[in-house]
Amino acid sequence: MTNDGIDACRSVVATAQPPGPHLAFASGLVESMVVPTFVLDSDGVVRIWNRACENLTGVPASEVVGTREHWRGFYENARPCLCDLVLHDRLDEFETYYTARASSQDHNFGVHAENWCVMPRIGRNLYLAIDVGAVFDPQGRLVAVVETLRDMTVQKQAQDSLARLASQDALTGLSNRREFDDRLAYEWHRARRERSSLSLLMLDVDFFKQYNDLHGHPAGDQCLRTIGHALRTAVSRMTDLVARYGGEEFAVILPQTELRAAGNVAERLRGAVARARVPRGEPGRGEFVTISIGAARAYPAQEGGDERALVERSDQALYQAKKAGRNRVALSQG
Repeated sequence: MTNDGIDACRSVVATAQPPGPHLAFASGLVESMVVPTFVLDSDGVVRIWNRACENLTGVPASEVVGTREHWRGFYENARPCLCDLVLHDRLDEFETYYTARASSQDHNFGVHAENWCVMPRIGRNLYLAIDVGAVFDPQGRLVAVVETLRDMTVQKQAQDSLARLASQDALTGLSNRREFDDRLAYEWHRARRERSSLSLLMLDVDFFKQYNDLHGHPAGDQCLRTIGHALRTAVSRMTDLVARYGGEEFAVILPQTELRAAGNVAERLRGAVARARVPRGEPGRGEFVTISIGAARAYPAQEGGDERALVERSDQALYQAKKAGRNRVALSQG
């Protein structure tokens, strides 16, 4: 397809003027496709914006055909779409804008991406699967790019829900042990790369076995749920992770946190559990359920090894807190 051919297609879609029969058939075919599709010419100008694309974005063809503002259908602020990266040979920027990788190493066979799009005209976010193919003339010159779209929002939401279930503790709603292990390994490597600190809190519910024996497992489960909620609401940074480590033990990952600050967080968590006022109902153990906390800090870039050393130091500090009488915070000085 030449530029003249694209112009002819534009006249069919945008103005309904009759071009030659072959181009009329081609442009009419694109226009009637149920797959949302638009076409840019070699200058990045929109030449075709079919009805399915109008329905998906809420943007009529009359607003974008003849402009370079196709991005308005998908984002609130100007940014490249995948077709722009292909057109201007900027696929080295792919990961800046898209999370899903290109489907082929040979981009002559098309490029695939997936992305959440704002969709400002329809007022809700959509997760779109995007495919872009380039059109070349007989001399090998790129004359157009074609972008097709699929709404994958329902599938993505289902996938995310399954991922959350796989990483979530069923009883407390906190991250589970698997998610904790994965996240701690990630934060360890990140701290090593950025030469920053990483702190870890290990928490244990005091005398929980006796609580379970006295009140029964349903009450014990409710106790853990209450404590999990108190911990989650007391941790304020989005970068921190609260997890159920196992049984009555919890853990909190604190990236870029020094030991003193980790101790302050630990005291805040201990206070949050105390304020939850879960009745212990056992003489000699205090009126309400309490927790003991061990805190440790590491500098992965200086220490070498892996995150297991940090877990061991936190566990040792937790042991010291329990040995000293429970319902307290102990800091590892290692």
